[in-house]
Amino acid sequence: MNDSKKDIVITLPDGTKKEFPAGISILDIANSIGLGLAKSTLAGEVNGKLMDACDPVCSNANVRIITQRDSEGIDIIRHSCAHLVGHAVKQLYPTAQMVIGPVIENGFYYDVAYERPFTPEDLKAIEERMKQLIATHYDVIKRVLPRDKVIETFQNRQESYKLQLIADMPEETEMGLYFHEEYIDMCRGPHVPNTRFLENVKLTKISGAYWRGDSTQDQLQRIYGTAWATKKELRAYLKMMEEAEKRDHRKLGKALDLFHFHDEAVGAVFWHPKGWILFQQLIEYMRRRQRQSGYCEVNTPDIMDKDLWEKSGHWQNYQDHMYTTDTPDERTLALKPMNCPGSVLMYNHGLKSYRDLPIRMAEFGKVHRYEFSGSLHGLLRVRHFTQDDAHIYCTEDQMIDECTRIIDLVLDIYKQLGFDDVRIKLSTRPEKRMGSDEIWDILEAALIDSLQHLNLDYQLNEGEGAFYGPKLEFVLRDAIGRDWQCGTLQVDMNLPSRFALEYVDDKGARQTPVMLHRALFGSLERFTGILIEHYAGKMPAWLAPVQIVVLTISELFNDHATKLCSTLEVAGLRVELDASREKIGYKIRQKTLMKVPFMAIVGANEVETGQVTLRLQNGDKLDFSDIESTLDYLIENCRPPDVIDQPQAIEASIQNLKKSQ
Repeated sequence: MNDSKKDIVITLPDGTKKEFPAGISILDIANSIGLGLAKSTLAGEVNGKLMDACDPVCSNANVRIITQRDSEGIDIIRHSCAHLVGHAVKQLYPTAQMVIGPVIENGFYYDVAYERPFTPEDLKAIEERMKQLIATHYDVIKRVLPRDKVIETFQNRQESYKLQLIADMPEETEMGLYFHEEYIDMCRGPHVPNTRFLENVKLTKISGAYWRGDSTQDQLQRIYGTAWATKKELRAYLKMMEEAEKRDHRKLGKALDLFHFHDEAVGAVFWHPKGWILFQQLIEYMRRRQRQSGYCEVNTPDIMDKDLWEKSGHWQNYQDHMYTTDTPDERTLALKPMNCPGSVLMYNHGLKSYRDLPIRMAEFGKVHRYEFSGSLHGLLRVRHFTQDDAHIYCTEDQMIDECTRIIDLVLDIYKQLGFDDVRIKLSTRPEKRMGSDEIWDILEAALIDSLQHLNLDYQLNEGEGAFYGPKLEFVLRDAIGRDWQCGTLQVDMNLPSRFALEYVDDKGARQTPVMLHRALFGSLERFTGILIEHYAGKMPAWLAPVQIVVLTISELFNDHATKLCSTLEVAGLRVELDASREKIGYKIRQKTLMKVPFMAIVGANEVETGQVTLRLQNGDKLDFSDIESTLDYLIENCRPPDVIDQPQAIEASIQNLKKSQ
């Protein structure tokens, strides 16, 4: 190689430095490392920015080759599959207009405008055409063109939505076009260099969507799909989705008689008696855990003056999602989308001393947020829901200890509810925020120090914090491998300043407290839906709406069964009696479908001997010689995980008290 052409230095991830002529492509850099790497190259990361494999590198740079083994590579594959949807749709339905096709979690979608709704047969045809196009292994060609040429291209193709997107970017003087043979799409990229990387793709469903997410705009059709690096990963994902379909909380909610929805109250839950028992058991569990951890429980109004929301900053940030009303005295009131301002007013009622802090103030608050009807999804996305909110007011010196206590509590609660695999994300200061950088430095450091104190790993999400403070997000992995973002912890010195919150320190001076915002379940409605799917409706006995059902073999034994039910109820168990005239086999099948943890069958033997036979959900049987041993077993197995054996606990406490005398 001529020395005069070695005018840039490329640094590889392992620290190796190589010299190349300026303008060398990422693909050629990969080729210089090895033919196998070049064949696997999807794109490159140049000084932290993703670029196409064909893009030139014109100055000294750190370069990382992106393959399908990288998370960025999977996103590139999925984004390119969205373009491939466009290619297939335009071949099959030439009058269709393409809108946008972004990557989403585990897949992608493409919004399409067409004169009639697509059918399942259309979806199958589109996927088949995609497979045919992939099999040709055609090259995807990138060209960066001047703005006027891009406009001309889409005018000639009569793509009105693409032209509107271009109009939304007046500052762009040139744009990237990707040529899939005769199909052309506009994108920032990067994309795969060849369709051979797109073999592991599957279209999953079609739904409605609105242009720009606005229900007053054009109705579009959204084609969803998933794509993976390998066939094995695709098969595993599709198998998981099949299992998820069986666990769908909406179907189970109907089958188990837990809840339903009405068009007259879109996005709000109608809880049936059994569903309400489940919901209340979760609240009671959290109430006990909070009480044990030094929280006091409060309740604040659902509707408050607009001025409060303006002062808190929520009006500026959440106005479009708030329900408001104007009163005869010309005041604007808003249903609360969050509990924070109400908690602030509660704290401000009466002067606080440093001796009062920390104050751990919990609330099961009903909040109301307007969500687009297309985004609503059973219990998982509603407009009217309950938050297990808490706000902790403490001194700056207490902040790290309080954060540590919260994180420890969160993880222990999740473990008791059956979630052992929890990941933590740290979201730092967003571009649009309150407060100085110095305050944000303190707040972010507090969360990091708390995590390090507990030796916990975390993922950094730069710029994703709330407008008033950084936050931790707790992501649960369920029984079939899906991730759910649930709990949050936010540290905040900005809202206390805006509301002039104070406490008197040990020298008599007025100070501003730190405010921690904490939710463990997040939305209780959503968390209930997650639990239903995690357990496939087979709730732990302590959560089950009906813990035991008593079944009679014939009506001759109804009297004994009724007395047994009464005894079980006195013991604090949730009991149901089935004294119907149906055959016992039918009764067992029905209660098994209703996922009742325990069944007690009453026949002649049970009446004569006093024995109790329990049938478990899995069909196993347990025989007990008397009702006393049966109750001991049931009480032990239906006890919530945070509730200790009370008689033993009282005795231990008495003995401990006597030792101190």
